[in-house]
Amino acid sequence: MRPTDELDPKGLMYESYRIDGITDSQCRSIFLDWALSLPAGQDNRDAIEKILERYSEHPEDHPMTQVLRQGLVQMTAPRRRGGWRSRER
Repeated sequence: MRPTDELDPKGLMYESYRIDGITDSQCRSIFLDWALSLPAGQDNRDAIEKILERYSEHPEDHPMTQVLRQGLVQMTAPRRRGGWRSRER
């Protein structure tokens, strides 16, 4: 039986660490679905750190661990990509 809780309401992280031969692209897709299913107001960075801690017994080179770590790095340096605020006035 898969555990579910506020950090993994659909059990996506649990399942991703149990899929043999899971790829980076599959993990990115699962990560996006997981992030979108977090409760409103949840600090995403905190949630990623807790998931990494929860699955720390898995190898560092597991594709989901790498995707989660990339998520932490990319959250530290967000940047705007366009929109009306980036246009010259």
